[in-house]
Amino acid sequence: MKIRIKLIRSVIGTLPRQRATVRALGLRKIGSSVEQEANPVILGMVKVVSHMVSVEEIK
Repeated sequence: MKIRIKLIRSVIGTLPRQRATVRALGLRKIGSSVEQEANPVILGMVKVVSHMVSVEEIK
């Protein structure tokens, strides 16, 4: 199963760890999106920055 992750809030003012997580997911600017496999590692990263991203399942 794949998920689409979209950055909807700025990383300005966030913790360095959260900025690094957003970067590791492959997101750069607000509005950018990536498709990732929904494995435990990716889902854990999404949970850490859940207040800054939106997630939808791709069929």
